[in-house]
Amino acid sequence: MPRTSEFNNLLAFIVVARERNFTRAAAQLGVSQSALSHTMRGLEEKLGVRLLTRTTRGVTPTDAGERLLTNIGPYYDGIESELAALSSFRDKPAGTVRITCSDAVIKTTLLPKLLPLLQEYPDIKLEFDVNYGFRDIVADRFDAGVRFGETLDKDMIAIPIGSDLRMAAVASPSYLARNPIPKTPHDLKNHRCINIRFPTYGGLYSWEFEKRGRKLNIRVDAQLIINSTPHIVDAAVGGLGIAYLPEIEFSPHIEEGRLIRVLKEWCPPFSGYHLYYPSRRQPSPAFALVVDALRMANRSASNHQ
Repeated sequence: MPRTSEFNNLLAFIVVARERNFTRAAAQLGVSQSALSHTMRGLEEKLGVRLLTRTTRGVTPTDAGERLLTNIGPYYDGIESELAALSSFRDKPAGTVRITCSDAVIKTTLLPKLLPLLQEYPDIKLEFDVNYGFRDIVADRFDAGVRFGETLDKDMIAIPIGSDLRMAAVASPSYLARNPIPKTPHDLKNHRCINIRFPTYGGLYSWEFEKRGRKLNIRVDAQLIINSTPHIVDAAVGGLGIAYLPEIEFSPHIEEGRLIRVLKEWCPPFSGYHLYYPSRRQPSPAFALVVDALRMANRSASNHQ
């Protein structure tokens, strides 16, 4: 087997073992699922050992596969990192920057602040992974993620990319015309609510309130549960109940009167969006430009406040 073929087959194994799914791995590698499956069987036959356990729900590495992944995975990551770093020798940096975040972050923060960068550097590509869970950006091979400042891990570098935020409980005028306005968070137990289920833990969000140092966690009775914030906003505008998300998600509808805030005094500010990335990883030139663009845009916005 030629060395180039061995290299490509091992790379394909790493992607399959990490994704634990042939469909996702094939899409990432740009090959058909059947071709990828054939490659994995050929690699196993050449090595004389089974690397993957295949089930109807996906694939998992065997003990031998885990050992191979643990030992060769970092070398391939290092090769990719070095190849990306070579873009610094080009006239203009190039490469793909992968960021995991929520819908609202893309719409309100990342795209507006990074649009000038994309226009200036057409060879830089951005890939946004919309996810409301806590992704392991190292294991899932993201360059960075976006979280609220208070939920960041200590071994991460974090830079603020937006001002402080606050939560907002909202409902449509039509819903509030049919139901009493809640005076305290406890009153929400008598209302129809729209809630979100977090994919990381599979649990429903327990609504967090605070007033003069008094904190309350309220488990609402949600008639409607959606794991995507834009659809939660639409449901609230449609009069289906009270929703609770960061105020930035509802801002246009609040300003134009389609949604009305309730329990405002129970929603103090908290640390806003932060871009975070591993402290031990050498950033590519493309990623360094993304970080600088977000840092400068946030600094400029702060100076104008």
